[in-house]
Amino acid sequence: MNAATTTERPVSAPGPSTTVRITPATTMQHGALLTWRSLLKIKRNPEEILGLTFMPIMFVGLFVFVFGNSMTDGGWQVYRDFIIPGITAQSVIFATVGTGVTLNTDIEKGIFDRFRSLPVARSAPLIAAILGDMVRYLLTVLMVLIVGFAIGFRPEGGLSGVLASTAVVMLFAFGLCWLSAFIGLLLRTPMAVQTFGSIWMFPLTFASSTFVDPDNMPSWMAAFAEINPVTHVVDTMRGLLLGGPVAEPLLWTCAWTVVLTAVFFPLATRTYRRRS
Repeated sequence: MNAATTTERPVSAPGPSTTVRITPATTMQHGALLTWRSLLKIKRNPEEILGLTFMPIMFVGLFVFVFGNSMTDGGWQVYRDFIIPGITAQSVIFATVGTGVTLNTDIEKGIFDRFRSLPVARSAPLIAAILGDMVRYLLTVLMVLIVGFAIGFRPEGGLSGVLASTAVVMLFAFGLCWLSAFIGLLLRTPMAVQTFGSIWMFPLTFASSTFVDPDNMPSWMAAFAEINPVTHVVDTMRGLLLGGPVAEPLLWTCAWTVVLTAVFFPLATRTYRRRS
């Protein structure tokens, strides 16, 4: 009996791999491309900018001219100089809630499902959303300063102080955006994100040195205001714009930014992968 013979078929050579190797540099490149998409949304929806510009004008007008003469003995001009750095920080911090709301809306609409079909880094859409919002926050800062200059605000720190204080509040906003992104991806509806964001945003901004010196607060609230990260941001901005201590509050601001980013960037990325 003849032994059965077997013939081995030649194995075809594997085709070229289509897998894109994701590196930190690639992630940033993808994030920059998607950031441009985020900025193009402003052109299609210019009404998104109205809230970022109208709110600062309203806050400056209300607090300077309605409460100014009652808050200080030197008149509304003294309170104007005190409040402009605080309103700048408060306006940007309030605006960060919109990051979570927008992400939640995009998730519900299925926009991020389209990104999954593209050869891009998984965290790139999140990075793009936050970088795009940072550009919008710059418009908020610019609007507060324009209104401030219009009513006589003249920073002693000059142009360098204005630029440095803007960089400080934008740095802190970057860290806070990751907290907002995590909340936006964790909750189910945009309304829930807006409500929850307002719940913790109001005490964070009002129980600080934004509007009143902590020395004029009750002892228990002053103790909270002293450790409040918003107080550190506002005090740094006041020091840069009007003169005063900068090193210690700046160090605390940087520390808070690092902690917020280190904690909520991986949490937001993990939640995004689970939802998308």
